[in-house]
Amino acid sequence: MAGTGTAAARFKLVFFVPPFALAACKAAIFAASAGRYPGYTECCWTSIGTGQFHPGDTANPRIGSIGALQEVQEARVETICVGEYVTRKLVEALKM
Repeated sequence: MAGTGTAAARFKLVFFVPPFALAACKAAIFAASAGRYPGYTECCWTSIGTGQFHPGDTANPRIGSIGALQEVQEARVETICVGEYVTRKLVEALKM
C-alpha cells in the first residue's frame, strides 16, 4: 500500500566560494540542515577551479580592476536540500 503523505521537495544548492572561505560556508550550510540524506549528514560535492570575470564600467570590483579580465581560484560546492523552507534557510546562511 502506497503512503498517503507527500514527500518534501528536493533541491540542489550550488554556490561558488573562495577557497579561504570554504570551510566556513560549508559549516554554515550544514548547520542549517544542508546535505542530509537518510543515514548521512554533511554530504556535498566540492571541486576547485578557475573562475573569471571582466568588470564593466559600472562595476565596483572587490578583486581586479574595471576593464581588466580577472581569473581567480574558487570552489564550487553542490549539496542537497530537502524542503523549500530548508533551502531558503541555507541561502540566508550563505548571505551572512
